Amino acid sequence: MRLEGRTAVITGAGSGIGRASALLFATNGAHVVLADRDAAGLRETMAGIREVSGGGSTHVGDVGDADFANAVVAGIVAQHGRLDVLMTAAGFSCGGTVLTTDPADWDAVFRTNVGGTWLWSRAAVPQMQRQGRGSIITLASQLAIAGGRGNSAYIAAKGAIISLTRTMALDFADDGIRVNAIAPGAIDTPMLRRSFARHADPEPVREASRNRHAMKRFGRAEEVAETALHLASDASSFTTGTVMVVDGGWLAA
Repeated sequence: MRLEGRTAVITGAGSGIGRASALLFATNGAHVVLADRDAAGLRETMAGIREVSGGGSTHVGDVGDADFANAVVAGIVAQHGRLDVLMTAAGFSCGGTVLTTDPADWDAVFRTNVGGTWLWSRAAVPQMQRQGRGSIITLASQLAIAGGRGNSAYIAAKGAIISLTRTMALDFADDGIRVNAIAPGAIDTPMLRRSFARHADPEPVREASRNRHAMKRFGRAEEVAETALHLASDASSFTTGTVMVVDGGWLAA
């Protein structure tokens, strides 16, 4: 029970890495607060949490909305008096180069990925400062390090998250707050499947992506969740400002 008695807020908890992390955190004793725009997905995640006798709550809204972030964090602090972990797992990708990406889509990608990281961190940090401790876990991507084709807004946003993570780690180290990013490879999630579906012939694209990993497979959300648990727990007490790559050897290949 590595998170016994702790509270954790996870955005993007309706599916994928956010859901897997919520379930693992709950299994390890955390009270998990779930935020997502997908109400049905949140219900499924919460059902899984109840199966492992975990506690939590669901909150439906736009993670890029400052009022939503502030209200959820204020509610958990009022109820539990603390906030130990924030994981900003909500993500959105639209595909396209800088020539083909619509400005509205570009803004939507940055609103969810970068705005969702900034606003929820902004809401959580004051309580973590009062406690003198806390862990913030952001979601980057191996593509922010390696680069990639046809996904300019998403890759740029994930690069911004890495930079934001590092500067927050420096800004709040004296407050006992650790801030780290996870950079997953291609993980078998609904968002990855949607990205392949954007192509006229998805299967060759899917196979090229799978084979780009040294391990010749896609990752599982549960594998990324294990890294998130490490960063959320005291096992990573001397780890801050880093990017933990969980990419099946993508960057090494």
